[in-house]
Amino acid sequence: MGILAMNIVAFALPENAYMNPRAAGYEGPADIASWAVAFVFVDGKMRGLFSFLFGASMLLVVERAEAAGRSGAAVHYRRMAWLLVFGLAHFYLVWSGDILSLYAPIGMIAYAFWASRPRLLIAIAIGLLLFQFALFASLAATVFDAARAAAAPHADVDALLRWREMQAGSGLYSPAELRETLAVYRGSWWGIVRHNFDENGLAPVRSVLFIGAETLAYMLLGMAALKTGFLSGRWSNRAYAIAAAIGFGIGVPAYALLARWCIEADFAVPVLVAGSLAASVPFRPAMIVGTAALIILATRGHGRLTRRIAAAGRAAFTNYLGTSLLMTAIFYGYGLGLFGHVRRVDLWWFVIGAWALMLLWSKPWLDRFAYGPFEWLWRSLARGEPQPMRRRAPA
Repeated sequence: MGILAMNIVAFALPENAYMNPRAAGYEGPADIASWAVAFVFVDGKMRGLFSFLFGASMLLVVERAEAAGRSGAAVHYRRMAWLLVFGLAHFYLVWSGDILSLYAPIGMIAYAFWASRPRLLIAIAIGLLLFQFALFASLAATVFDAARAAAAPHADVDALLRWREMQAGSGLYSPAELRETLAVYRGSWWGIVRHNFDENGLAPVRSVLFIGAETLAYMLLGMAALKTGFLSGRWSNRAYAIAAAIGFGIGVPAYALLARWCIEADFAVPVLVAGSLAASVPFRPAMIVGTAALIILATRGHGRLTRRIAAAGRAAFTNYLGTSLLMTAIFYGYGLGLFGHVRRVDLWWFVIGAWALMLLWSKPWLDRFAYGPFEWLWRSLARGEPQPMRRRAPA
C-alpha cells in the first residue's frame, strides 16, 4: 500500500517525474507539496520496509523448511528462481518499475546469512549501507563535475554531451522528448513493450549493481529485526514508541532539510542526485524502523481495519502485481489512456482507491482460500505441483 503511494508517479507520468516534479505533472505549489510529502515519508522508506519484510519472510520459510526435514536451500532457491521469472515477465510485459527482478537475485545472496546472529547481520548491513552511500556520493560528485564543465565558457561538445547524458532520468524534457514519451505510453501495448525493451532492456541488471547493496542490507536488517522479536511484536509498547520517536526524530528533520534544498535549487539535477540519492542513505534506516514500530503500535488493537490490513499483507504478491495490471490499464493507451493527463497531487485519489480495493477483496478471499491467486501460483510452481487452494474448514 505504501509502495503504491510512490509508484503511482511512475505509472501515470513520464519517467523523469519520479525524481523531478518539474519534469511532468507540475502545475503549482500543491504539486510541490505532494512531492515533498512523498519524499519525506514514502520515497525509499516503503521500498526499504518491503525489503525488511522480504528478508524476514525468507528467514521464516527457510526455518520452517529445515524444521520439517526439508532442505531450506532447495526450497528457498526454487522460490527465488520462480520469483525472478515473475519479475522479468512483469518488467518486460507489464511495467518497467518492477522490483521483483531485483529481490530474487539479492534474495539468493541473502540466503548465505540466514543462520547468522543479529549483531553480525546488523554489522554487515551497516557496511553495505556505507558502500551504497559511497557509490551514490561518487555519482553525485560526477554529476556536479559534469554540470560545471558544461556551464564553463567555451565548453566543448564532449562536455555538453556528457552533461546531457547525466540528466537522463531526472532532468527536464525537451518539448520533442516529452511529446515522444507521451505518444509511446498513450499508444498500444506492443509499442510500450518494444519501447521498454529498447530503452530499459538491461535495467534489471543495472538495478542489482546500482541498489543491490542497499537492498541486501535491508533484507539482513529484516532478518535481525525478526530474530530480536521486533518484527514479531515481542517488544513492549514503550520500546516500540521509543523506536518510532527516535526513527522519526532523526529521519523527518533530515529529509525535510533535503527536500528544502531540492526545492530551493529548483530541482537542479546535481542537487537531486546528491539530495535524494546520496544524502538520504544514512537516514533511511531510521525512518524504516520508525515506520515499522508505528505500524506495530497502531495495529495492536486487532480491530476490523487491522484484520483487513493483515489480509492485504498476506496477499502482498497478488496486490503488488494486481496494482500494476490495474494502473497500467488506467493510464496506458491500451486502457483509459490517462498517462500524462493527471496532476501529481491528484494522483493521490488513485492511490486511495487502490488501497480501498486491496482492503475490500483481500480478507473475503482469504476467508475462503489459503492463498492469494499469485501466491498460490508461485507456491505451486516452486513446489512442482498444484497446492490445495480452498481453505480447510476447522475441525
